[in-house]
Amino acid sequence: MGVPLLEVHEVSRLFPVRGTRRWLHAVDGVSLSVMPGECVGLVGESGCGKSTLVRLIARLLDPTGGRIVFDGRDIGTVPAWRFARAAERAWIQMVFQDPVDSLNPRFTAFDTIADPLRRLGVAPERPRLRDRVWEAADLVGLSRELLGRFPHQLSGGQQQRVAIARAIAVRPRLLLLDEPTSALDVSVQVVILHLLADLQQKLGMTYLFVSHDLNLVRLLSNRVLVMYCGRIVEAGPAEAVFNRPDHPYTRALLSAVPVVDPGERRPRIRLAGEPRSPVEPPATVCRFYGRCPEGFERCEREMPALRPIDRDHQVACHLFESRPGTTLGE
Repeated sequence: MGVPLLEVHEVSRLFPVRGTRRWLHAVDGVSLSVMPGECVGLVGESGCGKSTLVRLIARLLDPTGGRIVFDGRDIGTVPAWRFARAAERAWIQMVFQDPVDSLNPRFTAFDTIADPLRRLGVAPERPRLRDRVWEAADLVGLSRELLGRFPHQLSGGQQQRVAIARAIAVRPRLLLLDEPTSALDVSVQVVILHLLADLQQKLGMTYLFVSHDLNLVRLLSNRVLVMYCGRIVEAGPAEAVFNRPDHPYTRALLSAVPVVDPGERRPRIRLAGEPRSPVEPPATVCRFYGRCPEGFERCEREMPALRPIDRDHQVACHLFESRPGTTLGE
């Protein structure tokens, strides 16, 4: 199996609710691991905590509790403000959702790509700096003629290529992709997705890929994590999760994915009610209870733990304990 590159142990992030003494549980006791060279997809509806979790791993936010271990070192103990200029910053880089917001409008494409190289001391000399910027631009298919342009002078696809080049310029070991194609046209999304797949193969990087588009996650990911209301509810190989989803929420999520072949369509599962408030949710109630079509009494008095149902497949659902030897897919 090897040693995981990234291990997250019971990580939480709470935010104070303004004007009250209450706390919003954005991420609540999440554990996961990512092996070197693999791409792990992270999916879930808006507000479930995906982006907060990614920012915790990137050390842009400090966790309220838990451990974040990267290559054997607990980087969660390093304050975010200090980690920003630490040498380890180069290990983990991030591609943000909207390149318009993530690129400095006062920086040319060249300066944007060069900025992390300068800050982290990777290539301080001008000739070497230029070569590293050119190399990163070539890897993402960005013409050198465009390196003197500002973000507003570039198309959306070109802007995202600049953002990707900036992230890979320091040769990170882990690349965090937070909805990297959602702000782009559909035709450009496919091009960027192929680019990311090629880069992973060429550079041997590890990806954590966050997306609302489950079809994109299926194409790029080896494993998939399904998140709901701050917690991981299902984790497993992409093929198993997409073809044989076990958690009721995963099944509902996948039933809404449009497919071309009528034979592959699943009956649409419509969830009643509203998601539970993330503000101090009860610790003894399943977060999906009240919307779950399979819910029963135990779900209202005991939070299900993420348990293995197969060698590489885990689900947080009491149904597997109440029906020994069976799964929801049976």
